[in-house]
Amino acid sequence: MNIVEIVFSPTGGTEKVADLIGKHWNENPSRIDLSDAATDFSKCEITGQDMVVIAMPSFGGRAPAVAIERLRKIHGNGARCVLVCVYGNRAYEDTLVEMEDAAKECGFQVTAAISAVAEHSIMPQYATGRPDETDRKQLMDFADQILGKTEPVSTIPGSRPYKKAGGAGLVPKPDKSCVKCGLCAKTCPVQAIDSNQLIVDSKKCISCMRCIKLCPQNARKVNGMMVSAAALAIKKSCSVRKENELFL
Repeated sequence: MNIVEIVFSPTGGTEKVADLIGKHWNENPSRIDLSDAATDFSKCEITGQDMVVIAMPSFGGRAPAVAIERLRKIHGNGARCVLVCVYGNRAYEDTLVEMEDAAKECGFQVTAAISAVAEHSIMPQYATGRPDETDRKQLMDFADQILGKTEPVSTIPGSRPYKKAGGAGLVPKPDKSCVKCGLCAKTCPVQAIDSNQLIVDSKKCISCMRCIKLCPQNARKVNGMMVSAAALAIKKSCSVRKENELFL
């Protein structure tokens, strides 16, 4: 059986979770990277015999709009899929139902869904080090329960219409240590960074933090006061460890 991972993972946390599932089924799953702005996703090939992991982070309780837009270009051809929503221990709200609707529109058979916790991409003091060993064991157990399932998933939590999407408003900028290597512009999922001046188009930026994660000079930063304020606002909801969930 061919395993395909369709993943949007700007900073790597969602990819880790997707790999725990996909590689548990097959050591060498195929990968479709939804963060690659240069890919023509309409040409990605999925067959009805494939088993697919569709994994995205939750941004403020919604799936990233660009990831949903690119997923919709892929033809599912009746392949079974599991939806994986990854969040930073606050809440995932309508992310899974939004992913479900898009996957069905593409022709996938949604047989299961998972909510999984990974280290927060902006405020790593929340869910630090996750997925940890307990998470890894649990996610692989989930994978065992999903693999042979052929009937549609029964219920996925979330609301329709979805909650209003909102941006984090945290736009990374270069500091004086920037050497203009261009890696941030090249790898930005939404091409929001000017390739010459490395200035960010704040209207395009989705605050995914990939440029910060990948910068070899650690030269890109977000406003520290704004991050502190955001961290304080979600402290109560993030104070208790959330567990991964499986929906069959």
